[in-house]
Amino acid sequence: MSEQYGVLTYPEIGGQSEALAAAWKQLEQQQDWVDQYFKSDKYDEVLFIGSGTSYYLALTAASTFRKWTGKSASAHPSSEIYLFREQAVAAKKEVLLVGISRSGESSEVILALNSVKDLAGWTTCGMTCDEESTMAKNVPCLVSPLGKEKSTVMTKSFSSMTFMLQAAMAKAAESEAHLAELKEVMELSKDIVPNGDAAAKAVIDGHPELNKFIYLGMGAYNGLAQEACLKLKEMSCVWTESFGTMEFRHGPKSVVEPGTMVCLFLSENARAYEVKVAQEMKEYGAFVVIVTAEAGEDTSFADLVFATGGRSLSDEARSALNMPLVQYIGYYTALREGRNPDSPRNLTQVVKI
Repeated sequence: MSEQYGVLTYPEIGGQSEALAAAWKQLEQQQDWVDQYFKSDKYDEVLFIGSGTSYYLALTAASTFRKWTGKSASAHPSSEIYLFREQAVAAKKEVLLVGISRSGESSEVILALNSVKDLAGWTTCGMTCDEESTMAKNVPCLVSPLGKEKSTVMTKSFSSMTFMLQAAMAKAAESEAHLAELKEVMELSKDIVPNGDAAAKAVIDGHPELNKFIYLGMGAYNGLAQEACLKLKEMSCVWTESFGTMEFRHGPKSVVEPGTMVCLFLSENARAYEVKVAQEMKEYGAFVVIVTAEAGEDTSFADLVFATGGRSLSDEARSALNMPLVQYIGYYTALREGRNPDSPRNLTQVVKI
């Protein structure tokens, strides 16, 4: 039966490299969007919002925006802006509200954008994969043309929208260095996707004892860790959580025992500190996976070191390269559990209220 499973999800994970390239090309046609929104000095705060996967994308986007542009940015779930706006955003600010939605039809994103459209000091725009969507018709949007998916879970849409937003930020900052980094990411992704497929299959098929999965990340990778956790949970319904890397040591590590996989998105910015956390989890019996730019003596203790390449790149630029492995881990775990990753339990592609 499993041979009939994943007929949508598997090729969509595999299409990430092409989706990144298409997003890059599309952005060349949307320079006016970059100039009007990300490059403008009008705004006191750039606020990224989304729901589910799109919220985790917003976390990575806000982190990158702060670092690359030097401007204030934050991220919130869409519902916080619609229902708790005054608690989320201080009054008397000029705010750019950036809605993120793969389909452009998520009720909470649309409600949040509509709730501020007549308020002084608020400007709205968006990021989507569907140029004909409700959101795209209501607010000016960046569009990832090959990010469209038929499956319920978001995979290449997450990577391509993350990449496209980062490229827009690099253009806004007029940073040739960051643009060059992202060009290298496009090249590296051509090998990362099939390599991630093979590595994930080997781990899940070779280690049936794994029954708890924990994802760790800091900085721009905190959103990635939450997204990796969600992918596994959606597709396979197994026990999984995500934490900030250093925060995991403050109580949550008590759950680690043999049969636990701990997957660390290793930054270069905090490499020495984060490696110590992974070493500690290994001592507790965890199966340790490290996703890193480059393997080294400091990572030799890990059960799997998945090297993306690009050691000279910034942590933020490598974000999209970190995703194929963990998306495939979700996919192969679902097959192991006898679940169809194309049709997760209780879920639909678009969430409406």
